[in-house]
Amino acid sequence: MDGNGRWAKQRQRPRTLGHRAGARAVRTVVEYCLKRGIGALTLFAFSSENWNRPEDEVGALMRLFLRVLESEVDELTRQKVRLRFIGDRSRFPEAIRLRMAAAERIVLPDAKLTLTLAAGYGGRADIARAAQKLAERVREGSLAPEQINEATLAEAMDLADLPPPDLFIRTGGEHRISNFLLWQLAYTELWFTDVLWPDLDDALLDNALADFAGRERRFGLISEQLPALALEAR
Repeated sequence: MDGNGRWAKQRQRPRTLGHRAGARAVRTVVEYCLKRGIGALTLFAFSSENWNRPEDEVGALMRLFLRVLESEVDELTRQKVRLRFIGDRSRFPEAIRLRMAAAERIVLPDAKLTLTLAAGYGGRADIARAAQKLAERVREGSLAPEQINEATLAEAMDLADLPPPDLFIRTGGEHRISNFLLWQLAYTELWFTDVLWPDLDDALLDNALADFAGRERRFGLISEQLPALALEAR
């Protein structure tokens, strides 16, 4: 969700205003997913590297994060949106950690959308945590080293209970994934736009999905093999 600061700078306003506008764009994309029947949405809300930003900006982001959690969770629940968080929570203020935990305890067996907020998240750290989990199982004797493979590692990663992402969207004009879901994005289609995150709207998302629909996803195969693969999947 890139471009909040530049959006504010273009308007000669403080960066904090851009982050508040970015929070409103979150509502736009959530409502879009609900309308389109998209079942999983993961938003890169705050990276592990973002802790290195100026202290006043980090503080403002923490206050905004807490305010959004206080004001939006009930509405998300009403809309049957299941909320979860991935990343290292240890550096977040206790009030935020408590709000995260309370939101995740809400049970929605008929959820229409799983909304995951990556907060304090880094893709490399995600892989390292998964490796640590498997190393612990080896030490306990419940897993042999030769049993460690792509499948066992994937099961220990964040988002292990969701399908791999189909589409990655980055706003703001940068053409990189910036340590986001490094493992999970192996075969994800990437889509970049110069539009800044606070300016995101339904038309932009329509463009992203239309472009995605026109792509041929081969997963290492050749085009001629795809009809047989689709038939096998059915």
